[in-house]
Amino acid sequence: MIQLRSIIGLADNSGARKLRCIRVHGGYQKRYGRLGDIITASVIEATPHASVHKGEVVHAVIARTKKETLRADGSVIRFDENAAILIDLKSKEPRASRIFGPVGRELKTKGFTRIASLAPEVI
Repeated sequence: MIQLRSIIGLADNSGARKLRCIRVHGGYQKRYGRLGDIITASVIEATPHASVHKGEVVHAVIARTKKETLRADGSVIRFDENAAILIDLKSKEPRASRIFGPVGRELKTKGFTRIASLAPEVI
């Protein structure tokens, strides 16, 4: 579960290292973001000479959460860390060229097929 002021790691090579969530998209007073949800975040740590800078406001999709997710078939999935992937909000395409680590199957069902194809493993 990602909520306001949550610190999130990155699962791509966009240049950002840590994000702070400032908004969870998806409706009036939506409190928690889960796998596949879009958030607005501020970059709080970035690598030098990257396309993303500290303090920049970006949009990201949640790729991994520590909080377990119950699926329709009854299975439960949980990751070791919270991670997001920077995206372009209009096209839902990733801003980076590589994705690191596994991502949830929920991303593919929510329309992020490009991210699912770039990821080394879809769980």
